[in-house]
Amino acid sequence: MKFDEQVAIWNQTAVKIFDIRHTVMNPGERLEDYRLPASAYIYGTRGAANLQLDGVVHRTRQYYLLHGAKGMNLEIEAKEEFEFYLLFYKAKLAFANWRKLRDWLEQRSPFEIQYGFEPDEPRTLFILMSSMKRTLKSSGSLGSLQIKGMFYQFVHEVMQHRIAAESDSGQKDLVSMVTQYLHTHYHEVISLDLLARQYKYSPRYLSMKFKQQTGTSPIEYLIQYRINEARKLLSETDETLGVIAEHVGYSDEYYFSRLFKKYTGLSPSRYQAQARARENLAPQDNPSAISRSSIGLLNLRRYSDNDNHYQYSDGGFLTMKRIKKSSLILGTLISLTLLLSACSGGVNPASNSSASTTNVSASPSPYPDKISTETRTVSTVKGDVVVPAEPKRVVVLYMLGDVVALGVNPVGISEIYDGAAFSEQLKGVQSLGHWDEANPEAVLSLEPDLIIVSSENSYKKLKDIAPTVFIPADQITTEARIQKLGEIFGKKKEADQFMEAFNDKVKASREKLQAAGILDKTVSIVEGERKGMMVIESKHYGRGSQIVYDYLGMKAPEIIQKKIDLAKDVESETVSLEVIPQYIGDFVLRSTWEGMDNLMDHPVWNRIPAVKAGRIIEAPFGLFYYTDLYSLSAQLDYVTNSLLNNASKF
Repeated sequence: MKFDEQVAIWNQTAVKIFDIRHTVMNPGERLEDYRLPASAYIYGTRGAANLQLDGVVHRTRQYYLLHGAKGMNLEIEAKEEFEFYLLFYKAKLAFANWRKLRDWLEQRSPFEIQYGFEPDEPRTLFILMSSMKRTLKSSGSLGSLQIKGMFYQFVHEVMQHRIAAESDSGQKDLVSMVTQYLHTHYHEVISLDLLARQYKYSPRYLSMKFKQQTGTSPIEYLIQYRINEARKLLSETDETLGVIAEHVGYSDEYYFSRLFKKYTGLSPSRYQAQARARENLAPQDNPSAISRSSIGLLNLRRYSDNDNHYQYSDGGFLTMKRIKKSSLILGTLISLTLLLSACSGGVNPASNSSASTTNVSASPSPYPDKISTETRTVSTVKGDVVVPAEPKRVVVLYMLGDVVALGVNPVGISEIYDGAAFSEQLKGVQSLGHWDEANPEAVLSLEPDLIIVSSENSYKKLKDIAPTVFIPADQITTEARIQKLGEIFGKKKEADQFMEAFNDKVKASREKLQAAGILDKTVSIVEGERKGMMVIESKHYGRGSQIVYDYLGMKAPEIIQKKIDLAKDVESETVSLEVIPQYIGDFVLRSTWEGMDNLMDHPVWNRIPAVKAGRIIEAPFGLFYYTDLYSLSAQLDYVTNSLLNNASKF
């Protein structure tokens, strides 16, 4: 049967998904003489096995999708621990009076065809299958509609993969394909595991072949390519460092700045200044530079105006490969789902009681899921989320010190910056990348039973992998955040105790500063280099603003304090060094990191009274980047002691 005919039939088909089984077989274990009770998708997601369907043998390695029809005989022999999903569905024409469709079905329907293949991009199929499993088991009254929508999307993905497999004209050179991919996608998050899965080789083999031909590893090649692209943009454009960093694949300009200096020996701003000096022309005076400045930058994702952690305003990072040839299915997905929603029964709604603990019975299956059935329901900004009562495999992004304070031991965390207060406590835990760009494949491999995120972007990417709780860390108070985490983990007592101890420390610190006569002095919090200095204008920005302006209750210079008093969100302003003196108070708290510009030879900076008197507090970036309770406690000690040590400089 032709693909176009299959697409036409799927577009006029009503479906009912009546069972999804998730199974793990031990090495050597066999399933014999099992007749499929309905059309089915068998999706292997881990390990190796021989699958035999009506006498046809399919040998799997990790991801493999097999489709079979009702009555076919299935046998499985696990060669190693083999994990798979088994989805049963029933399909029939919604418009049976279309004669051509009935003629095609009489010949052979797409629901009766046997086929198997290894998908090029297995993640989407995995997320859809696991999401359908959870929806079938525990969703509310809209579950029937939701699971049909996901199933049609699953079929759409399967058709795409089959078309791609049949239209592939030949095998390209592996290294050439990888190199081309890196050149095209360098602005996205890329890992060796992602490349290995993309081209269906082991990470070790792919890295070895790549190094043999290029002399370097794929990731090292990627970094060098990104740095070279950044050099061009720094030389040829007048874009900000943040925009350039994001364009070449780094949403965190601090990390990009460190990396750039490591590879070039210069900070980005210093490199740009030297490049301009060599040209002896500023971009606005150089016609060729102006013409080049628009290349590749028109479509850059911009940072959100109220973003204190370099988060994207548009979200997302991973571009999924799409083949437009079969888009007919996706185009009719919503309307078809609505039309056919009455064809299947409802799903028992989940409990809505906040923080309640229940025992959920698993659906009958000869292969029981290896998960805990004891749960609690917590309310979040995204609605109620059912989480394990005692999660064993937790992934946490950004709010690392909060979970450390509660005694939680995560299996996966976002990247920790050097100098973070909790570095030692989380030593050895798998890093998943930047807190707003965690690699979904890496998260999947950890098999988490709970994910905690603090950005909309991360929530969208990870919510279908496991129960995911979104806590907008920058939009709620520290107390509200730690209490919510205490509710999620069943550690309310520990949360209250840690918060109480922190408040006692704040009170003691204020008393010490009051006794030293400096509690009423003004403090400016700044970050930046020669090209511009960012001034913090909010109590909740980070970089020590919570400690200085909120908990200690100290003030900023009047020009800043007016904005702090009116700020309802995280706010900052970037000013030139020529006007920075009017923003500087009695003390300066300045973010510092390796490779930053040295301002001690800058005449304007050196004329500032606080600078001349040495009342500069160097705030290590890694320590002051985070706003979790554990980090805030360490920042409180650091700021209090630094202020006291400088009290005599008046």
